[in-house]
Amino acid sequence: MIVTPTTTVTSPSTAAMIHSAGASTANGSGSVSPFSAKSICNDDTQMPFFHGNITREKTEKLLKSRSDGTFLIRNSTNYPGDFTLCVACNGKVEHYRIYLINGQLSCDKEEMFDNLTQLVSHYKRDADGLCHRLVTPLVSDAFKLSCESANWEERKFEFRQGRVLIPRAELKLGDVIGHGEFGDVLLGHYANRKVAVKMLKNGMASDLLNEAKFMIDLHHPHLVGLLGVVMEESCDVYMLTEFMSNGNLVDYLRSRGRHQVERSQLVHFALDVATGMAYMESRQAVHRDLAARNILLDENFNAKVSDFGLAQFMNQPVNDSIRGKFPIKWTAPEALRHSTFTNKSDVWSFSIVLWELFSFGRIPYPRIPIQDVVRHIEQGYRMEPPEGCPPSISGLMSECWALEASNRPTFAEIVVKLRRISNYPGGC
Repeated sequence: MIVTPTTTVTSPSTAAMIHSAGASTANGSGSVSPFSAKSICNDDTQMPFFHGNITREKTEKLLKSRSDGTFLIRNSTNYPGDFTLCVACNGKVEHYRIYLINGQLSCDKEEMFDNLTQLVSHYKRDADGLCHRLVTPLVSDAFKLSCESANWEERKFEFRQGRVLIPRAELKLGDVIGHGEFGDVLLGHYANRKVAVKMLKNGMASDLLNEAKFMIDLHHPHLVGLLGVVMEESCDVYMLTEFMSNGNLVDYLRSRGRHQVERSQLVHFALDVATGMAYMESRQAVHRDLAARNILLDENFNAKVSDFGLAQFMNQPVNDSIRGKFPIKWTAPEALRHSTFTNKSDVWSFSIVLWELFSFGRIPYPRIPIQDVVRHIEQGYRMEPPEGCPPSISGLMSECWALEASNRPTFAEIVVKLRRISNYPGGC
């Protein structure tokens, strides 16, 4: 379909709707909070692509010389409170209107999104009527980390102490294998092995460095491991992790289905994930974004927990800069209501992963609008077990979905239960 370039964006009330940094609408992981109407202008530092009150003229100067697919989102000059998506393409800059329709956003009045980040994620996968697929955001000054700052040097020291700081010359980059929040993920080669490389340029790497710092001291067979960090004088950053050749779990399940994936294999995946999370639990580390899309499969189909961008240790203060980024359908109600994140809130998310596993990658809460999910949960609603889900697994789901966090099992207890289940004939 064609999305027509324009100079304006609808409805000043849009600003009150958009405040999250959730994942793509394709996996249903939008993160619009049902509890606040915070303006995007109060959360612009959470969105590297958002440039606030930059003018159309300045936008064109910034983007015109950039590679195709470089983009930003700005406030509309003519309609205060509205937004414009601006994309570099063939030496020009196209400006697209974003419509607010019944509380959702759209560039074409057909594909609907709950927030700006969902919209960006969609158009990163496919141009779908734009002049070019969105590739890399032009990062706002408010989001950049200066390579001359004390924080930059402190991070370099930490990575050097952790023996993960490596010279750029030792890393060879290959083809694009995926797309992350800030740009493409590449296949690389380092120390005679394949690696996955997140590459961030021009000082936009603060969140990536936080993720790498978190991963330094976590080592477990069922967590995707950090292999190295490159920090260049140009402020470019490369984070190297294990290359997981069979991709993410949700895509694996959807592409094969119940006729190709046996029940015992599903239990095996669940046990792998629970084992990795039990290790995090023992380290007092909370993931906060546990979902099948963030579980990766290696060449032997071992499942490993990945994507630690929202993770924190329990003894750390809550990072206010990432509020609003949590995926509603996977996040425990107490975490959404009160920002109370613990290993027990991860247990709630793990039960959603179980549901994804045994539904072969369906989106959770399929018929409930995202803004109504928590209200339904607090009123006692729980999803029905997927078709063919064994009672032992559906019973474990129910335990993990206890409204009172203290009544949920620990991951250590879940591992014991899943090992017992895996020893039954047929895997359940």
